[in-house]
Amino acid sequence: MSKMPYSEPWRIKMVEPLKTLSREQRVAKIAAAEYNLFNLAAEDVYIDLLTDSGTGAMSDRQWSALMMGDESYAGSRSFLRMKETIGELLGFPYVLPTHQGRAAENVLFSATIKEGDIIPGNAHFDTTKGHIEYRKAIPVDCTIEIEEAISATYPFKGNIDTQKLEATIAKYGAERIPMVIHTVTCNTGGGQPVSMQNLSDVAAICKKHGIPLYFDSARFAENAYFIKMREQGYQDKSIKEIVKEMFSYADGMTMSAKKDAIINIGGFIALKDENLYRECCTYSIIFEGFVTYGGMSGRDMEALSSGLMESTEFDYLEARISQVEYLGKLIKELGIPIVEPVGGHAVYVDAKAFFPQIPQTQYPAQVLGVALYEEAGVRGVEIGTVLADRDPVSRQERPPKLELLRLAIPRRVYTDNHIQVIAWGLGEIWKKRESYTGLKITWEAPIMRHFTARFAKL
Repeated sequence: MSKMPYSEPWRIKMVEPLKTLSREQRVAKIAAAEYNLFNLAAEDVYIDLLTDSGTGAMSDRQWSALMMGDESYAGSRSFLRMKETIGELLGFPYVLPTHQGRAAENVLFSATIKEGDIIPGNAHFDTTKGHIEYRKAIPVDCTIEIEEAISATYPFKGNIDTQKLEATIAKYGAERIPMVIHTVTCNTGGGQPVSMQNLSDVAAICKKHGIPLYFDSARFAENAYFIKMREQGYQDKSIKEIVKEMFSYADGMTMSAKKDAIINIGGFIALKDENLYRECCTYSIIFEGFVTYGGMSGRDMEALSSGLMESTEFDYLEARISQVEYLGKLIKELGIPIVEPVGGHAVYVDAKAFFPQIPQTQYPAQVLGVALYEEAGVRGVEIGTVLADRDPVSRQERPPKLELLRLAIPRRVYTDNHIQVIAWGLGEIWKKRESYTGLKITWEAPIMRHFTARFAKL
């Protein structure tokens, strides 16, 4: 008997109209935006894959939870429900709400990182790296080497290389390392998951050297799904059981709840150390608000609590990740190189292989993102040399090993027909790929430039 095809464990109750522009109009719009996809007006985008952060569709239970929001300044019922949910699901007793993930990093890092510190991890994402380098500390990438092999189908390419981690600790000394950051899943490396064995091994190394281990947990539920599907011994465990074990290895976590809690705004820090929690409270009050709302409304905390429980159900995750895999399959059938295996939240197109004639210093992934908007009205985001930014000391370009266009799929938003349009657009560009030339930067911010940089075609 053949297996029943996957289908969404929900039905559509409300729709939002989309506007389509002509190709000529799109060419004019992206030129006016100086070839930065962030500068486009959202209404001028047909399919928006810029991010899966805060762009998901909430469920009826989440919408009803909004009406239960307690907007009290201190000690609201909504905060207490959120704290209880995080304790039950993730196992952390101390919780600080923040308005989003980078705000959680700002609060935690303010209490823990100082100039000259070394922060090992697995391919730190841009905001994480930016917060570290802003404090004149140094992020060190300890991701396994297989992560660099675009087409290698190793199941856990987000893993930290334990030998690299040990070597980093030996080189700099544990006293200069206030934390190790494990990102689950690893966004910069292609949305690749981390195995339970690797989480355990890294935790053991950290414990041996007295170094706290923190998880960047925006897509933790997707990571748990991959553990269930790919790691021996977890096939019969529920997603929630796997999640509980994952976080048993962490001393704390930051989370952008705009991803795997499926809400439009919000995040949090969760900790096991009461003393660190109290120190973070001070920075939370300075940067975010009182410790029981931290930049979030009560209604959003209610939706967050419901979203955490929904996103850790297998049926939801199977449908969500199957749609991402479907896009990867369509693109690969066209002969276009992508990061394999396909990650949990996005398909990453190999822009270096797509445009071998364009050097990384002319930003081939940005070129591909611009071309996809011009061709099909689809907005992705560059994960390459623009995002990697300049070296904070030398101010020289530092092209990364992977030059990628990320196509991040919002949760419960687009149909498979939209997915087919995305693949079609890439296919049209692929047919004439030799005709494309690079971009140059005409203006850039001193840090995290990719959000606001301006470009011109060469």
